[in-house]
Amino acid sequence: MWRPMMKVDLLAQAKALPVDDQIALAEAIWDAIVDSESVPPPTQTQQEELKRRHQRHLANPNNVMSLEEVTAAVENSLRK
Repeated sequence: MWRPMMKVDLLAQAKALPVDDQIALAEAIWDAIVDSESVPPPTQTQQEELKRRHQRHLANPNNVMSLEEVTAAVENSLRK
């Protein structure tokens, strides 16, 4: 059972580790989350942004870029 006190204790224990061990722990936790294939639901802000982008697309369905165009634009911006 997860309790707030346990969270504080675990965080304190993690902070007491050397930085290299803290990084390894964070990576191990992240890998476990990825392996679980859990996807958190989008936040309210993310939902609003997705809705805004969808509405913008519906209003201008031909205003799109291919993957190749996007890739080229990113590569060009990185060269500057």
